Amino acid sequence: MSPDAIDLFGATAMRSVAGDPLGLLAQQVYGGALIVFALYSVVVFAIAIIADRVGRNREFLGEYFLGSRSLGMWAFAMTYAATSASGGTFMGVPALIYTHGWAVGLWIGGYMIVPLVSMGLVAKRMNQVARRTGAITVPDLLRDRMGSPWFGALCTLTIVLFLSLNLIGQFKAGAKIIETLLGGQFAYEQGKLLVVSWLGDGLGMEVALREPGYVLCLILFSLTVIFYTAYGGFRAVVWTDVMQGAIMVAGVLIMLPLTIWAVGGLDAAHRKLVRMTPPEHRHLIVERVDATSGESNDTSASDDSANGDSASGDSASDAASTASIPKGAWILLVEPESGRKRVFRTKSRSELREGATQVVWKPIDPADPPHLIPVIELTTPDEIERIDRQELPPGLRVRVAEAADYTAAERPVPTFEYASGAGEAGAYVRLPGPDPKRPEGFLSLGLAMSFFLMWNFSGSGQPSNMVRLLAFRDSRTLQRAMFTMAVYYAMIYFPLVVIFALSRVLLPGWEIEPDRIMPEMAAHVTHLAGVPWLAGLLLAAPFAAVMSTVDSFLLVNASSIARDLYHRSIDPRASEGRLKAISVGSTVVIGFAATWAALDPPQFLQDMIVYTTSGLSTCFLAPVFLALYWRRFNKAGAFGSMLAGLTVYNFLYGYGYWQSGFRKMEPLEPFGLHPFVVGAAASFAVGLLLSLATAPPADAEVKRFFGEEEAEDAPA
Repeated sequence: MSPDAIDLFGATAMRSVAGDPLGLLAQQVYGGALIVFALYSVVVFAIAIIADRVGRNREFLGEYFLGSRSLGMWAFAMTYAATSASGGTFMGVPALIYTHGWAVGLWIGGYMIVPLVSMGLVAKRMNQVARRTGAITVPDLLRDRMGSPWFGALCTLTIVLFLSLNLIGQFKAGAKIIETLLGGQFAYEQGKLLVVSWLGDGLGMEVALREPGYVLCLILFSLTVIFYTAYGGFRAVVWTDVMQGAIMVAGVLIMLPLTIWAVGGLDAAHRKLVRMTPPEHRHLIVERVDATSGESNDTSASDDSANGDSASGDSASDAASTASIPKGAWILLVEPESGRKRVFRTKSRSELREGATQVVWKPIDPADPPHLIPVIELTTPDEIERIDRQELPPGLRVRVAEAADYTAAERPVPTFEYASGAGEAGAYVRLPGPDPKRPEGFLSLGLAMSFFLMWNFSGSGQPSNMVRLLAFRDSRTLQRAMFTMAVYYAMIYFPLVVIFALSRVLLPGWEIEPDRIMPEMAAHVTHLAGVPWLAGLLLAAPFAAVMSTVDSFLLVNASSIARDLYHRSIDPRASEGRLKAISVGSTVVIGFAATWAALDPPQFLQDMIVYTTSGLSTCFLAPVFLALYWRRFNKAGAFGSMLAGLTVYNFLYGYGYWQSGFRKMEPLEPFGLHPFVVGAAASFAVGLLLSLATAPPADAEVKRFFGEEEAEDAPA
């Protein structure tokens, strides 16, 4: 098939069973996906078993949580990189690129040098101090440096709280990817029936009846990641991270040339992007055709209504008694007087119930009128011309909601156009990028600088990254790993920007659910290339990203509970057997708690992931940096620094949430600066001031951490 003669596959993607979240992939990725997932799971379980056997004769705490501090260059680089590349890398970032265009390249550009900054800032010093003191976790190190069990407990509770919230989103992402990967398989469909029978009918779980496929995949994901993390410990996590890191970069590098070929080359794609304009967010009113008159039941329907074709039938035989419109359905209207064609795509599933005259949907906000069906309307002429498939069920008529409809529903007339970029051809190829909410656009220059700082310095404050810094072998390993990771990140993020900026040319209309663009593109380009089985391998990349993040977060939480709370604060004489039981038990309990919470996740899930990630960095960056490099830093400064960062950061998020009427989890950004930048600045300032205003730490404590003895330091 020629890339220039591409049919709209995005429409085909939603012409499956109503409510089917799999769309295109259910038709293509048949046996190959199941084989990929099965092989992947077998390898992961094998790694856990081997890692457990390798570490059996070694000291438990150091081996289980740090791999006996013996990571070489490749293992250290790949585990650090894979942990940083979460599900957001392959789900959230592509969604942003698709929605806002090339501007996201500047937004994410700073992330390519994260290893040089985050590892260069604290890695060598942290590794040296950890070897001197025998620290196994980040709270372990800070507790000893500050000489305060209470500060260690504060660090532990902060880590467990933030990471546990983050895990909910990661578990959901993992389940959604498996759901996409396995869609259409016989075993998967049989498993869904079992979920409905055992959990839905048997235990009365509503979500099992509503989304049995999601529940099944969530169970599969949680069992896999909890088992190999709990059983194999840090070494299993690192070894699987190496494999997952290779899968991630391979998936992106395979997808890049397929995408460029599919769009007919970069030059042709750019010319199409230059002509694109952002869609509009509107509402439709869909009604049953009256069986006797053949007219809409609403006599006030305007001339901006469908003609006979768009009404899907005007005779009594076509009248619908019940019908449903799936999410993502294309609806075409032709204005009778002007002949103007209009193209809409539904944002949610809606249905015509028995005896009803209007199609309704189930709004998230109960105040939203259920008969106003949310849609996007395409505004780019090329896209409107391409789409000619009417997916309105027979017996229904549709018209665009007008001001009178909103007034009758006691709702304000909404703004249909994007706040920035509306009607502007070329908005997707220049700064600041279109944005449906921000009048200043997606990325102002000040916000771009803020994100550049956030990406690079927030990585240094992540406890899940810091624990890797305690485990590398020597300084040469660190130096080589920094270079390797910088190249690796460039091989991940630059291709992602290109692929998903071009994805608008291939798959218009995915503003309805931009998080789906990665799996849809994987299926689309492999189908065009005649290798649909390859989509299974490409989809393994985001799955590997989620797995590598989840296993790290689970292990950090387990180490915080077993080492920092129990061993250091409750029972210092605990046997290795008891510590292992607590570690494994806490991994299992936290994992299943996250699984339970992910069955019904909170509304602002992706925003919560961003909140927890940058929140941890805000709390830990200043205390860790000052503890490692400033002799005068003391206990009062440490408490003040962490609490100041936590307070300022949460205030900015809480105030923004309150300003939105608790509808959007968007923080207040003073002077266009992200809350991480403001919170980290406050954390550093309070830490410095309180340390100078109070007594310095004891000389013996300072010498222990800043003495000249280098016998146990990482070799230079």
